[in-house]
Amino acid sequence: MAQYTVRYFAAAAEAAGTEQECFDSAQAPTLDALRAALAERYGASMARVLRGGSFLVDGTVRRGGDLRIGADGAAVVDVLPPFAGG
Repeated sequence: MAQYTVRYFAAAAEAAGTEQECFDSAQAPTLDALRAALAERYGASMARVLRGGSFLVDGTVRRGGDLRIGADGAAVVDVLPPFAGG
């Protein structure tokens, strides 16, 4: 079973209470499934981060969709909170 690392930054790390963890691809084989698993595991704080945040999958920005994780060789998924800019 393929595994991938999920890394959390800023508010995402605060909501998760950790900076990284591993997932089996069977637990959350897509970004949509990962989003749901994280919201369920970490509650309302993580759900808020995920609503406005984004994912980096092996360095490429992804905001959703049915991207396969693990099956396509993805090794690292970064959870980024929304950023204010100016």
